Amino acid sequence: MLVDGYGRVIRHLRISVTRRCNLNCVYCHGEGETGGGDELSLEEIERICKAFYDLGVRKVKITGGEPLLRRDIVDIVANMPPFEEISLVTNGTLLGKLAEDLKEAGLDRVNVSLDTLREDVYEKITGKRMLKRVIEGIHSAYDAGLTPIKLNMVVLRGTNEGEIGDVLEFASRFNSEGVKVILQLIEVVNAPHLYVDLSSVEEKFSKIADRVIVRGLHGRRQYVIGRKVVEFVRPFHGEFCMHCTRIRVTSDGKIKPCLLRNDNLVPLRGLSYEEMVKAIRRAVMLREPFHKNH
Repeated sequence: MLVDGYGRVIRHLRISVTRRCNLNCVYCHGEGETGGGDELSLEEIERICKAFYDLGVRKVKITGGEPLLRRDIVDIVANMPPFEEISLVTNGTLLGKLAEDLKEAGLDRVNVSLDTLREDVYEKITGKRMLKRVIEGIHSAYDAGLTPIKLNMVVLRGTNEGEIGDVLEFASRFNSEGVKVILQLIEVVNAPHLYVDLSSVEEKFSKIADRVIVRGLHGRRQYVIGRKVVEFVRPFHGEFCMHCTRIRVTSDGKIKPCLLRNDNLVPLRGLSYEEMVKAIRRAVMLREPFHKNH
């Protein structure tokens, strides 16, 4: 078991497999990567994930960039250790043709970016007119059983604030036989001019919810209203850091203890298995809450 100096048990690994993307979203933080090294190979990803698994990490999320741009993405999933959950975050534009293969390879579920249901707003946010392909990808993921799907909606000032209800209604249509799709409302991290404080929105949902589920990761709350399920991701909320059980690996093979820092990265490339284990333990002890006093 990996435990940092603040008593937080590391249960989740978030590993980036590429910095490449076919969109250009205005809010993209690129998983906090600033380096420009070569992408990890399939074999390197497998070794790194095995080391984390052997140290007690039980959930992995594959990220990018856009991970589905990797031609070997199905093999990456198939070569994962037996994690309790293997998930992937994607913009959804390539998901339609890969959902079934990913499920057969062992992927459990997906997060899909869906900031709007309007093509003109989608183009404003991403630079491309590809919303139809995203919707098709969500349906393909649902049909393949990559559920519960989380729809990631980054709420942006002057852009999509008025669409929360519409996107939530869209998500709820998949939930006639249980919770299959969850809307995840996210506060933007690195674009202050687009930032929307979601506290008042969350308060509104808290008053009408049938029940509230508090998740271990970041202390996030899910609000259930009939078939509608909405979760809030608020990086500047005090509980977010104090309840963080996640650690990251960059696409060029460095452990990143915190999304918002780049001064404490720990390289993994070229290490023996024993050296890699030591590096992971060292990186865990470098973790500290970025927002301590909120």
